[in-house]
Amino acid sequence: MIDTMLRMLRHLATGRRAVHRALDAAALQRLQQAITASEQGHDGQIRLCVEAALPWRYLRGRASPRERALAVFAKLRVWDTERNNGVLIHLLLADRAIEVVADRALHRRIAPADWQALVEAMQGPLHEGRHEQALLAAVATLDGWLRQHFPADPNSAGTRDNELPDPVELG
Repeated sequence: MIDTMLRMLRHLATGRRAVHRALDAAALQRLQQAITASEQGHDGQIRLCVEAALPWRYLRGRASPRERALAVFAKLRVWDTERNNGVLIHLLLADRAIEVVADRALHRRIAPADWQALVEAMQGPLHEGRHEQALLAAVATLDGWLRQHFPADPNSAGTRDNELPDPVELG
């Protein structure tokens, strides 16, 4: 009960400014550029969402960070890519939680231990306040996996649609 109340207070006290303290406009631009550059070399789609806190209805319903990440995955239509290879990196600042959600075609090609290692590699820099560094490293890891499993078709260079927006989603 006390843990639930403390969590609610932490979420209510964590406003949108927390996102801008974690990632300024220049960092958001660099992250978007990293995603755009990455997507030139593969057919996957990378989305990044940083939220300060859970929306009230999720908080009231005691949603876990994973549940929220799955809802954002659906809301941003990351599941709706042609080759089912979209991936979402979701950072929830109030809970200091990182979730990576991948669509089925990518998810089944990467070992569970590799997904866990990706999240664990992000935890240290994030807890030290190096949000941009952690997120850029995650994008680089995903880029390598997507290039390996879903390389860009050299015959369609420059004609491929960017199925999902590249800017960081802020919440």
